[in-house]
Amino acid sequence: MASLQDQLLKAGIVDKKKAKQIKQEQRKETRSRPKGQVQVDENKEQAKRALAEKTQRDRQLNKQQRDEAEKKAVQAQIIQLIRMNRVDRKQGDVAYQFTDGTKIKKMYITQQLQNDLIKGRLAIAKLEGGYELLPCKAAEKIMQRDAQVIVLLNCNDSVGVDESADEDDPYADYQIPDDLMW
Repeated sequence: MASLQDQLLKAGIVDKKKAKQIKQEQRKETRSRPKGQVQVDENKEQAKRALAEKTQRDRQLNKQQRDEAEKKAVQAQIIQLIRMNRVDRKQGDVAYQFTDGTKIKKMYITQQLQNDLIKGRLAIAKLEGGYELLPCKAAEKIMQRDAQVIVLLNCNDSVGVDESADEDDPYADYQIPDDLMW
């Protein structure tokens, strides 16, 4: 195949005089450069930059996919923990009210389950549009993964609290019941 210069000559775009002049300029350019220096090819540099940008985009895409896969795995673990540890709540006659965000929800449970909820032995978790009762240990494991799933978990931190009341408290004689319904 003929060089580009030969093709331009045949096409009549460039005459012989101009072709010789271009060739001489190219020779002068290569002679004027020091021997250790290589001519920088812009196409190669552009290709390297494009390859670097592509690998960076691929890394970001892979990171996003890994993050999404981890989120799905955590959600699957949460669902599995709830289904394995849920307490069977028989339809009770006691209405237990709790808040889910800004809404007040009501659940009918037995008196024993209500006492366990109040004392912090049980918790309420959200599962697929409904609510399930869980033991406290399972709820703590779920809260480590995603705290928004647990709707209600009463903590009993009163073990180390001094129960002595203020001496000047005018309401010291009136005790507040634990199962106060609102």
